[in-house]
Amino acid sequence: MSGEQYFASTPRSARVDRTVPLTLPDLHLELRTDRGVFSGERIDPGTRVLLLEAPSPAPTVQAALDLGCGYGPIALTLAHRAPAATVWAVDVNERARELCATNAAAAGLADRIVVAAPDDVDPAVRFDLIWSNPPVRIGKPALHDLLDRWLARLTPEGKAVLVVQKHLGADSLARRLTDEGWTVRRLASRQAYRILEVTR
Repeated sequence: MSGEQYFASTPRSARVDRTVPLTLPDLHLELRTDRGVFSGERIDPGTRVLLLEAPSPAPTVQAALDLGCGYGPIALTLAHRAPAATVWAVDVNERARELCATNAAAAGLADRIVVAAPDDVDPAVRFDLIWSNPPVRIGKPALHDLLDRWLARLTPEGKAVLVVQKHLGADSLARRLTDEGWTVRRLASRQAYRILEVTR
């Protein structure tokens, strides 16, 4: 379906099975993708910057979240780098969730990656770490509501690492989070993206 948004819950575009390489210094995977999901033809540049620039997860991380997981490049990398953690891969898009689960199984990580719709995550779960390339194109009010909902589920010592394009509001988002009482630190600025660390 022409013009369909990747944040549609039930994509209607015709299926076109593809694979894209995820190549990082410590990981190489071939990931299945499709139409109707975010950046289905290649690893998104912002996602790649996040995976190259985000600090390695602490060994104490037990529960991590990939918010807006798509077909899974962030979730799979988190699971690889935090071998003691359960990684929650959350997305509204059912096709993306299906692909993420398939890719987790192919990588031998299905036992530690929980793929779920947002409303299916147990409200009691708290996260030591969140990595996200958040869906800024849903609009500022919806984005702010989304981040408010999930940042509130960080543990007291938890951290969120977000990648946001400069021209899509990275600096204004950082100011808004600071105004809401979060501590925001810019970890990197690379290829028109900011990497923001958010803590309590």
